[in-house]
Amino acid sequence: MTLTPAPLFEDVAGGPAGGAAHWMQTSDGLRIRAGHWRPEGEVRGTVLMFPGRTEYVEKYGNAAQAFVTRGFAMLAVDWRGQGLADRLLEDRRLGHVLEFTDYQRDVAAVVELATTLDLPRPWFVVGHSMGGAIGLRAVMEGLPVAACAFTGPMWGIFFTPVMKPLSWITANLAPAIGMGHKHPATTTLEPYVQAQEFEGNSLTRDPAMYEMMRSQLAAHPELALGAPTNIWLREALAECRALSDRPSPDLPCLTFLGSHEQIVDRKAVRARMARWPRGELVEIPDGEHEVLMEAPEVRDPAYDRMAALFSAPDQLQRSA
Repeated sequence: MTLTPAPLFEDVAGGPAGGAAHWMQTSDGLRIRAGHWRPEGEVRGTVLMFPGRTEYVEKYGNAAQAFVTRGFAMLAVDWRGQGLADRLLEDRRLGHVLEFTDYQRDVAAVVELATTLDLPRPWFVVGHSMGGAIGLRAVMEGLPVAACAFTGPMWGIFFTPVMKPLSWITANLAPAIGMGHKHPATTTLEPYVQAQEFEGNSLTRDPAMYEMMRSQLAAHPELALGAPTNIWLREALAECRALSDRPSPDLPCLTFLGSHEQIVDRKAVRARMARWPRGELVEIPDGEHEVLMEAPEVRDPAYDRMAALFSAPDQLQRSA
């Protein structure tokens, strides 16, 4: 792979010194972006950060700082259709994908870039929300990592009892009648953190982290993304169903779930972790969707537990 520099908005990322970003080309011809950071001195491995829907590299500058402080390099990716990666529709406010497995093309590009950059091994994956679904399929299909961790993984999407049947109708009927590129009626084209005040938000209980997210988009609106399309919803629901039928990978795994989770299906996460032989589920009291965007007293222990897991994957494998 030829290394092509890409922008990294260090004014808002808050990451460690020395970060850089590169463009990647996927096998189907899209341009996506990754940012990466390394600690000075001895490195214990590399974390591949798989963000959620609407997210972007700079949002994980704080995560990079946390992992670098603990001796790990980190790479984060802008998935197709978000961040600075190629958008798939003329209206760039809409999140879209043709097939959910297309994200695995992005994963392949990440692996190629990490290899070209000679990022220190062993590698580990941390997947948040949609990145948890992408990461789960990736490790099921042989992503070369020694252990994995997830926060609020999208292994099911939360709907109220009233909305659940309507969601299936919307996801399957709307594309059939030519409305696949429209967004569900309950969603907005404005980014969630800009449309929703801190009070009543479903992402974090930490006002400082919420303001960070808002400030990043205010400074760099080109990173912003709003509602998903009906096709994205159809493909996401189908992917959650397909993944639920498959056995858990033979890898050490740590998953964090907020007790107030309102975006992904808590039952689906608990069901998956109950049948992950070397997996552990950590439920965060009063936690919302974004464990790594909670207050320091919540997120720091989460980073500590992930670092402990990533420091001894071979020992965990031998003891299983």
